[in-house]
Amino acid sequence: MENFTYNSFMLQLEAIDFTKDVVYTAFFLFLAFYIFTMSLNLGFLILVITEKNLHQPMYILFCKLTVSDIIAATEVFPRLLVDILRPPSERLISYYECMVQAFLTHLVSSTCHTVLMIMAFDRYVAICNPLRYSAIMTSRMLVKLSVSAWGVPFLFVSVLIGLSVRLNRCRTFVSNPLCDNASLFKLSCESVEINNIYGLFYTVLLLVASVGCIVLTYGKIAVICLTSKNKSMKKKALKTCSTHLVVYLILLFSGFSVIALHRFPQYSYYRKILTILFFVVPGSLNTIIYGVQSKEIRNFLSEKIKRHQCFQLKNNK
Repeated sequence: MENFTYNSFMLQLEAIDFTKDVVYTAFFLFLAFYIFTMSLNLGFLILVITEKNLHQPMYILFCKLTVSDIIAATEVFPRLLVDILRPPSERLISYYECMVQAFLTHLVSSTCHTVLMIMAFDRYVAICNPLRYSAIMTSRMLVKLSVSAWGVPFLFVSVLIGLSVRLNRCRTFVSNPLCDNASLFKLSCESVEINNIYGLFYTVLLLVASVGCIVLTYGKIAVICLTSKNKSMKKKALKTCSTHLVVYLILLFSGFSVIALHRFPQYSYYRKILTILFFVVPGSLNTIIYGVQSKEIRNFLSEKIKRHQCFQLKNNK
C-alpha cells in the first residue's frame, strides 16, 4: 500500500507560458491545429477504408502513418489545451498518466520511421520489380510489414520506458509541456547512465536503420531509372518517390530540430513550441502531400464536388 501511494503522486508540468493578452489566441490556434490535423487524418483513413480503388498496398501502408498521427495528436493536444487555460500551479499530471504519455510519444515517433521504411520497400518493389509486385506485396506480406512496423518500436520503447520507471523518484517537476522518457528519468536522483546509454543506442539504431533503408532503396531506384529508357517508369518513380521523400524529410527535420534544441537550455521556450509542432506539422502535411500526389484521390474528390454542384443546381431549379 505504501508503494502505491508513493508511485501515484502528482507531477507539475512546465507548460508553455503565454501572456494574458495572447493566451486565448494561443488556445484557439492550437485547437484549430488539432481539429485540422484530426479532420485530415480521419478523413483520409475513412476514404481509404470505404473506397475500393484505394485498397492498394501504398495507401494501406500510409494508413499506418495516419493512425500514428491520430494517436500522437490525441495524446498531446487535449491536455495541452486544458493546461493553457490553467495557472502554472494547477498544471498537474499523475505519474502513471505521465508514463503512458511518454510511452505513446516515443512509440508513435518511432513508428513513423518504421512505417516510412516499409513504404520505401513498397516503392522499391513497385518500380524495380513491377511484374512481381502483386506476387510480393500480398495481404500476408502487408500484415508482416505492419506487425514489424509497430512491433519492433513497441519492444524497444517498452525497454526504454521500463528503465526509467525502475528508478526511485525525488522530484515532482517536469520541465516540458508533455512527458517523454527524459522527463521520467530526470525525476530521479539516482544515476541515469544506463538510461542515457540505452536511449542513445536506440536513437542511433533507429536513425541508422531509417536513413540506411531510404538511401539503399532510393539508390537502387535511381540506378534503375538512370539505366532504363522507359519514360513512363521514370515518371512514376519521380512522382511516388518524391512524395515519400518529402514526407520523410519533414519527419527527419522536425525530430532533429527538437533534439538539437535540447542541448541549448537558453532556447527552452522555442524547444517547447517545436515539441508541440512536431505532433501537428508532419501529421497534417503528410496527408496533404499524399492527397495532392494521388491521382485516385484527386479524381474521387473531383467527382464528389461535381456531384454536389449538380445536386445544388437541381435544387435551385
